[in-house]
Amino acid sequence: QGRLVESGGGLVQAGGALRLSCKASGIITSVFNGNTKSWYRQAPGKQRELVASLSGGGRTEYADSVNGRFTISKDSAKKTLFLQMNNLKVEDTAVYSCAVGENYWGQGTQVTVFS
Repeated sequence: QGRLVESGGGLVQAGGALRLSCKASGIITSVFNGNTKSWYRQAPGKQRELVASLSGGGRTEYADSVNGRFTISKDSAKKTLFLQMNNLKVEDTAVYSCAVGENYWGQGTQVTVFS
């Protein structure tokens, strides 16, 4: 059974940085690498938002709100997805979840940014 586990969330002051990790287990390497891998976030009272994606071909896309501040990357050998978040803002506060394709989702990790 495939599973994704996020880590790296926490409490950080505005302007700070965090690096989120999403470790895949029970997912074969070709599925992990061949599918689009994404980070989503959901703030209280708001809809889930696609933050960043990394296609199987290596193309990256970012939400306008995080472009230039966040970077998505992966370690194929370790089947781990990352999200480097720099210059964090209070409005980045949310639960961040990762996904591989449409079938694999993590439980999420809380990111709280205070001013």
